[in-house]
Amino acid sequence: MSAMKRYEFWFITGSQHLYGPETLKAVASHSQVIAEGLNDSGVIPCSVIYKPIVTTPDEITKVIKEANYDEKCAGIITWMHTFSPSKMWINGLSILEKPYCHFHTQFNRTIPNEGIDMDFMNLNQSAHGDREHGFIGTRMRIPRKVVAGYWEDDDVQIKIGNWMRSAVGVLVSKNLKVMRFGDNMRQVAVTEGDKVEAQIKLGWQVNTTAVGDLVQEINAVTEEQVDSLIKEYKEKYIIATDNMEAVRYQAKAEIAMKKMLQEAGCSAYTNTFEDLHGMEQLPGLASQRLMEAGYGYGGEGDWKVSAMTHIMKQMADGLDGGTAFMEDYTYDLTKGNELSLGAHMLEVCPTLAADKPRIEVHPLGIGGKADPARLVFEGHPGKAIVASLVDMGGRFRLIVQDVEAVKPIYEMPNLPVARVMWKAMPDLKTGAECWILAGGAHHTVFSYSLTAEHMQDFAEIMGIEYVHIGKDTTIEGLKQLLFLQDIAWKLK
Repeated sequence: MSAMKRYEFWFITGSQHLYGPETLKAVASHSQVIAEGLNDSGVIPCSVIYKPIVTTPDEITKVIKEANYDEKCAGIITWMHTFSPSKMWINGLSILEKPYCHFHTQFNRTIPNEGIDMDFMNLNQSAHGDREHGFIGTRMRIPRKVVAGYWEDDDVQIKIGNWMRSAVGVLVSKNLKVMRFGDNMRQVAVTEGDKVEAQIKLGWQVNTTAVGDLVQEINAVTEEQVDSLIKEYKEKYIIATDNMEAVRYQAKAEIAMKKMLQEAGCSAYTNTFEDLHGMEQLPGLASQRLMEAGYGYGGEGDWKVSAMTHIMKQMADGLDGGTAFMEDYTYDLTKGNELSLGAHMLEVCPTLAADKPRIEVHPLGIGGKADPARLVFEGHPGKAIVASLVDMGGRFRLIVQDVEAVKPIYEMPNLPVARVMWKAMPDLKTGAECWILAGGAHHTVFSYSLTAEHMQDFAEIMGIEYVHIGKDTTIEGLKQLLFLQDIAWKLK
């Protein structure tokens, strides 16, 4: 069973007692068939759990209370098979704490020409039952995903599955702990932020751990532990260096950091090249390896991108492509074919690699430490997104841009870092201007696996501002959007 299947989404069908016991029996039967069909679809990543139909305010409130307190429940999916008066839902929805999807479908695909009579009409009322239910969600200003279409269709199931991934991201966010080895890079603005507000709004617990404590753990790692990890390195990567002592030090750092993260229950972490007292190298290979294992990472103390890296990796679990900490590093401004080169000093996750990564050792140039080992590789072509969460002072803004990764147009034999080249949407110049106008950071999360829709759903559930830069974005349109959103969010 995939890791995603451990998350449950409760399928709750509304009706009422107006239509008699036979109709309610049919409603329950049809709901079970739909729940089972979603589970068997092959595109729904999580477990859909059928819940007995609800027909009274007390039943609705009871099942929502149970959903709130069930740790496995990542959200609810509601459907009105018949007409379910929405005043019945007020008390229940008013206490809902889990992500919420309103599924507007019906059991039958077509209208049976000879079979349709008043009994059929009383049973199959989704066309107006869901409109009644939709009104109360809007009237109560409840963030929710609305998915309309036939329950057996692939596009409908995929849309529900994508929303589930966003809901899982919310559950991960609410329980996330981030370990900061030292503080932020000095004088940098965008990597700062309100950690108290982040915990209130996003659930993140962000705290500092002394680099000295990490040094102690590194020194306690045994040679036998390092030998075992080096064996794994040789199986997974190409060893393209004779400096095995540098590689062994990275193995020590990986083992030590992983131990500290596990003991503290942290799933993401940061460090900075300006705070390495007592360390021999900046963790490069070690950080790449931890990201490959699912941990979030942020360079220069950037705890926001670290948290988002882990959350997005969890959202993308089971999908192809890869998700990683990233940075726009430099441009190729060839007219008509402008491209961005994404990289970092050392720390880009090998889940993006097109081919088997190479372990190399080279000077870093900053930080004043020994030459660090790192994985070097190129990313593969394909559609992707870059995402940046920034603190606007009083609110968080999630900025997402669509990009098209390409095979690097240069070999770059003297650039010993992992890298990806991409075309930014709608084009590099417009996209860069829009990104800067929106206040996007230089650190991002790059993902082949997720889409802008995943991130929009995540932002809506979390109640944070969302900005999307895509193929149809214009500077004028974005300026107007930012102006209106700035007013709207200040009124909230």
